[in-house]
Amino acid sequence: MTADQYLLGILQREAVDTGAYAPVRGVQAKVEPSIREWASKWFVGVSPSGSFAKGTANHSGTDIDLFISLSHETPASLKDIYETLYKKMTEKGYAPRRQNVSLNIKVNGYSVDLVPAKRQDGYTDDHSLYRRRADTWTKTNATKHINYVRQGGRTNEIRVLKLWRNQKGLDFPSFYLELTVIAALAGKTRSLSDSVWLTFQYFRDSLASTRVVDPANSNNVISDELTVAERAKIKVAAEHALKANNWNQIVT
Repeated sequence: MTADQYLLGILQREAVDTGAYAPVRGVQAKVEPSIREWASKWFVGVSPSGSFAKGTANHSGTDIDLFISLSHETPASLKDIYETLYKKMTEKGYAPRRQNVSLNIKVNGYSVDLVPAKRQDGYTDDHSLYRRRADTWTKTNATKHINYVRQGGRTNEIRVLKLWRNQKGLDFPSFYLELTVIAALAGKTRSLSDSVWLTFQYFRDSLASTRVVDPANSNNVISDELTVAERAKIKVAAEHALKANNWNQIVT
């Protein structure tokens, strides 16, 4: 078995059904009444986002992200929006877990990230959302993120590296990882295994010193989501991967 065959076999095992009738899409119908109740008249919409919408999801990861859009006229602060959604999901029995910009809940056996955000105006997809770790807010555009990653053409490489991240217990936010893989492989045409190998080299040599910004908002520095120590841990893990004698020592 070649390296590419090995990695493609793993990706096939981890494939996620994102079709119109995928069972996981039923999650939205299940939780949307609770979200509408919480949002009241400020509700604009809820839609699949994140890895599921970008095509970079793995079966063993979060099953679906739901982006919750509230009106730009919503009077509550972004922190209050986040915390009141937490309270509502708790009341509904979902036992939410706080993350940085999302709340994780379990719905019918699926792992679901809820991302509450407030539109910046009534004419664009630009939204403001709360960043819990920094206790601040940021501007983002989920639609632009989805399009950027899909057009980057590196979904297989990203999926392999997300599996590696999870299996090694690394704190490496998904969007940060996605942008870094796309940057590492820009202009390069290689096989899947060679591309992943090049990305490990990039993690080792450039991750710590490279500033990564949100393609939808240049003031949002994605690389600031990790500390120097957290980026150093990824570098060390990449060094170990590059010393491996076999791919099954890197990702399984």
